[in-house]
Amino acid sequence: MSARVVVYPPSESGGRRVTVDGQHLGTVFSLHDLAVFLERAGLEGWDELDVVVHTELIEWRGGGPDVWER
Repeated sequence: MSARVVVYPPSESGGRRVTVDGQHLGTVFSLHDLAVFLERAGLEGWDELDVVVHTELIEWRGGGPDVWER
């Protein structure tokens, strides 16, 4: 299964662009932000730990879940 969520490298501002199934959701600045975006996209009940654990659904580009600054 390919990742359906892509978290792009940090921008100059530290935010990371996020897409789900190719649809741009916006820019997140923390794991909490990402969990909220994913819940709104239909992955209900997700929190910061789920974002880190469910790596089969998330493709982290330019650094993993601990990288928020360029």
